[in-house]
Amino acid sequence: MFRRRPVVGQRRGPGLLRTAATTAVVAGTATAVSKGVSGSMDEAAMSKQQQQVAQTAANQAQAELEQMKAQLAAMQAQQLQADQAQATTAAAPSAQPDLITQLQQLAQLKQAGALSEYEFQTAKAKLLGS
Repeated sequence: MFRRRPVVGQRRGPGLLRTAATTAVVAGTATAVSKGVSGSMDEAAMSKQQQQVAQTAANQAQAELEQMKAQLAAMQAQQLQADQAQATTAAAPSAQPDLITQLQQLAQLKQAGALSEYEFQTAKAKLLGS
């Protein structure tokens, strides 16, 4: 009936299954590498954004600190002027209650964090005249 055709020779090149498997491995590797590169790029962008946020916060804190220092200097200048005016016009007995008030104000400024320990001690020494 039917006769088989004789096999002339062996096939040349890889078979269909082997070609499909190789293609799948190459595609899987390429996908994994692509996702890894994309992930590292996302991490780098996120890191850069975090650095920018931190720098902005640091700049804002520095500006606030400078503003507080300027306010403190203005208050100290006002206190010095008030002390000089008071020393020339006030008598010794009436200066005592005002001195206590000024010392209380200095203590309040220190408690509020507007004065450091050194600044508080310096201003107190000026008030007490020692």
